[in-house]
Amino acid sequence: MSPAGPVKAVLFDRDGTLVHDVPYNGDPERVRPVEGAREAVALLREHDVRVGVVTNQSGVARGLISDSDVRRVNRRIDELIGPFDVWAVCPHGPDDGCHCRKPEPGLVLWAVGRVCTAPADCVVIGDIAADIQAAERAGAHGILVPNDRTRPQETAAAAHVAPDLLTAVRAVLDGPPRGRVLANERPLETPHGPAEQDGPRTATPADRPGPATIPPATTPGPGAFAPGDIPEPPAPTEAGPDGVSGSGSAAAAGAGRMRAVDDSRGRPT
Repeated sequence: MSPAGPVKAVLFDRDGTLVHDVPYNGDPERVRPVEGAREAVALLREHDVRVGVVTNQSGVARGLISDSDVRRVNRRIDELIGPFDVWAVCPHGPDDGCHCRKPEPGLVLWAVGRVCTAPADCVVIGDIAADIQAAERAGAHGILVPNDRTRPQETAAAAHVAPDLLTAVRAVLDGPPRGRVLANERPLETPHGPAEQDGPRTATPADRPGPATIPPATTPGPGAFAPGDIPEPPAPTEAGPDGVSGSGSAAAAGAGRMRAVDDSRGRPT
């Protein structure tokens, strides 16, 4: 990563980060923003920081929702929280072998290119390890905002953790995140549900003993990929490949018809 400068773009995960997670949602009426989402995006815009969304939507590959469904839900999120400068969507399934499905870096690289920003000047905010790994592999910064579906080991491994979206955003207004636990090094209160292979997880009362102290950070995995793994992006258009859309000029290497890698989360996205 190049020397830290001002943060010029923030990319958000969609389901579980900006809006409450409704598995394979194709209905705009079911969109419910998380607390503080609209304020967080507005705060970034006030500071001239570009904003975007990077989201896995494997329901398209599974035949559960259509590209049109995804676009309608995204438009509703734009109305309630945005507008966003760029939307980057991976429609592939976990076994498709593309380079855009998080934790691969393709969506992040494509999105920062669309807003003419270097990855080192970008922060990715998400609720699971795949979001943070995609940021690291792209050369960007990642902040984890855990919810009741975030595994304890994901929280332990994250380089930067915030208790909520507004705290994460405020932490980057003066530059890339510094310190592990944002919000003045306060401990996080995060209930954790048991791991499941498929579908949503539900936290049980036993999983909520009260305020949890974040375990010591572990060394994140390698954040690099071989040059040439990701094909050169197409010329900028109003709508990118595979339902990816955005505004601004393309610069960084990115999408194309990229093949996906599973994030091993069992999460239906």
